[in-house]
Amino acid sequence: MNLKIQSWLLDIEQSIDEISDFIGEQKDFIQYQKDLKTKKAVERNIEIIGEAVGRILREDLEFEILNARNIIGTRNRIIHSYDNISDEIIWTIIIRELPLLKLQIAEILKN
Repeated sequence: MNLKIQSWLLDIEQSIDEISDFIGEQKDFIQYQKDLKTKKAVERNIEIIGEAVGRILREDLEFEILNARNIIGTRNRIIHSYDNISDEIIWTIIIRELPLLKLQIAEILKN
């Protein structure tokens, strides 16, 4: 595997792990909404994930990552349309999408 792509995959994995650490085991949406620092840290890590996915796809157009275009789109919305991102959207990504992405990235890195 291309070393750049491997590095970006590791960045994605690290960002997902950091988000999990910030959210904690309880995964409490109300607590998340009230914690500005956690929200900003999560959004920053989602930005990193989106940027890494974008770099991977620019490096290798055939590389397959689940929901790659949506991940990049979310990154762009956070950066360019920050006032148009709701806590509910971010929370849905945390709970539904990131666990699947983490599994896929771990599988890719294992091979």
